Amino acid sequence: MTDSNRKVIVPDTNIFLHDSDSIFAFPGQILMIPLEVIEEIDDQKRRGDEVGRHARRTSRLLDELRARGSLSEGVDLDNGCTVRVAFGDKRMECLPPSLRNNKEDNRILATALSIQDKYPDNQVVFMSKDINMRIKADTIGLTSMDYEEDKIDLEELYMGYDEIEIDAADFKRLKDKGSLPLDVFKDFTVNQIAVATSGGNTAYLRIDAEAKAAVPLKVTLDDVIAGIKPLNPEQLFAFELLLDPRIDLVTLNGKAGTGKTLLALAAGVRQVLEDSLYQKLLVSRPIIPMGKEMGFLPGGVEEKLDPWMTPLYDNFEIIFSVEGRKNDRDKRHIKEIISGSNLIQIEALSYIRGRSLPNQYMVVDEAQNLSPLEVKTIITRAGKGTKIVLTGDPYQIDHPYLDQNSNGLNYAVERFKNSPLAGHVTLVKGERSELAETAAQLL
Repeated sequence: MTDSNRKVIVPDTNIFLHDSDSIFAFPGQILMIPLEVIEEIDDQKRRGDEVGRHARRTSRLLDELRARGSLSEGVDLDNGCTVRVAFGDKRMECLPPSLRNNKEDNRILATALSIQDKYPDNQVVFMSKDINMRIKADTIGLTSMDYEEDKIDLEELYMGYDEIEIDAADFKRLKDKGSLPLDVFKDFTVNQIAVATSGGNTAYLRIDAEAKAAVPLKVTLDDVIAGIKPLNPEQLFAFELLLDPRIDLVTLNGKAGTGKTLLALAAGVRQVLEDSLYQKLLVSRPIIPMGKEMGFLPGGVEEKLDPWMTPLYDNFEIIFSVEGRKNDRDKRHIKEIISGSNLIQIEALSYIRGRSLPNQYMVVDEAQNLSPLEVKTIITRAGKGTKIVLTGDPYQIDHPYLDQNSNGLNYAVERFKNSPLAGHVTLVKGERSELAETAAQLL
C-alpha cells in the first residue's frame, strides 16, 4: 500500500483517554497525533481514575515508540500503522472568528487542518469521542467520525432468547425424552433461550453446551427466589441463567423497572445466604464519573457511598421484607443488616482495580456507564468460582463519552454471546408499577 492510499487518522485527546490501546487500532493507516493532544494527555496523567490510567499508559506507549525511532518522522508498528506526532504550521486565523481563542480544542482543530493540507492525496479523518468537536471539525472542512473500534449496533444486539416453531413430532419427542437435539436449533447459540411453540403449546428451552441438547428450564414461573417470583418469561429466563453456577458471566439489560437489579440481587441472596454456593455477595455500581474522588461528601467511606448506593439498598429492602422470609425481620434498618453481615458487601467500583475475587457472587449495577475497557478490568478480577452479573439500561447513559452503541455492557453482551461461560437476557416488560411502565414508554 502506497502512502497516498493510506488513510490519515488525526485523533482527539479523548480517544486515548477512552482507550489507550487505540494507538494499535488503525492497521495499515497513518496515525498523526497533534502535539496539543500530547499536552492534554500530560495534564490528565495525575488523575487517580480510569482517565488518568489511560493517560499514563498512552504516554508510556509513545515513549516506547520514541525509543524505536523519531516520532516526528514516524514510527512503524507491527500492524503496518505509522505513528507520528505532528504540530501545525497554521495560525488560529485559519479558523472561523468564533474559534480563534486559545482553547486547546481549537488548536487541535487548527493542527488537523494543517495535516490535511500536507496530505492532499490522502483521506484525512479527524476522530473524536466529543460530539461537538466532530461538529466543529465538519464545519471547518474536516471529515470527522467517532472512534468505533468498540461500537456495537444496539438495534442488532443479541437478546439472549428467540422464538422457534417446531413440528408436533419434535414436541412429542421433547415431552418423552426431556430434550431435543441441537440440529433442531441451528441458528441458536450456547445458553440462548428457545421459546419453542407447536400447535398452541409452548416450551421454554435452553441450549446446553454440556448436554449438547436443548433442555427445559430448571426454573419455573411458580418458583420463588429469595422471596421474588418471576412475573414474565424474560424474568424467568434471567433467573435460569443467574441460578446456574456453570455460567460465570450473566448480562441483563433493559429499560427502567424491568427488574434487572432486583433479580440479580435475589439470585445472589439465594445462592450466598441460603445455598452457600458462594462465600460473599459483592455489589457495586460505578460512581459517575467512575473513580471520581468523593472527598466533597461528608463522613467516612460508607457515608460518602450512601447517595450512590441507595438504589441497591432499596432492592435489598424489598427482598428482606417479603412476607414469609425469616432473615433479620426484627425491623432493623436494611443498612444495619448489610453492615452487620460478613456475607454481603457493597462498595464502589473505584476500589476494584488490582483485586482478585475468588468464590464470590458479584453484581455490577448501572454497567451501561462503564467503558469496554472498564468492563474488561472488572471481569478479569474474577477468581476461581466467582460469578459476575452486569446489569444496566443502555438508554440511560450518564458517561460523557459513551452512548447506546459504545458502552461496556453491550460490548460484553456481543463479545460473550458464543461463550459457554456466559448468558444474556434482554428484559422488556416493566414490572415496577403501571405508572413506571407507562412513563418508560411515553416519556
